[in-house]
Amino acid sequence: MSRAFFEQVVETLIGFLPPEQGRFSSRVTGRNAKVWFGAEAREHYEAQLLRRDGATLLEIGFHAEHPDPARSDEVLQRLLAGERRWRRTLGPDVETGPFLGRPSPWRRASETWADADLDDPGTAVEAADRLAAYIAALEPLRTGVRGR
Repeated sequence: MSRAFFEQVVETLIGFLPPEQGRFSSRVTGRNAKVWFGAEAREHYEAQLLRRDGATLLEIGFHAEHPDPARSDEVLQRLLAGERRWRRTLGPDVETGPFLGRPSPWRRASETWADADLDDPGTAVEAADRLAAYIAALEPLRTGVRGR
């Protein structure tokens, strides 16, 4: 079921993005959907299932997954430089910092949803809408290119 859920997230995401952001690359598995712009797949937006403290969570947000922690930190710092602006859009639930799960050089700006019903098509629509909000708020900061 999870792969179908994540496929629906990506398919639905297209409808939430402006035309200039409608061309992205993606990868879907049974545990996640990753979406990225340009050639750098290590910097991507993601919806994924996590286990944390015995609970299953749906994480939505942005990841910088460079093998060099300094590179991942640099990407996160660029996003944090515009935090005041994106917090107005994304709200207080966004957490920034180390990757959730195993220790790694990766960084994130994301939120988690507990008890997400992956069998409910509405959850995929909500996840796609939220992923689109992250893209709209963070992509100009990540790339240094402002939208129109």
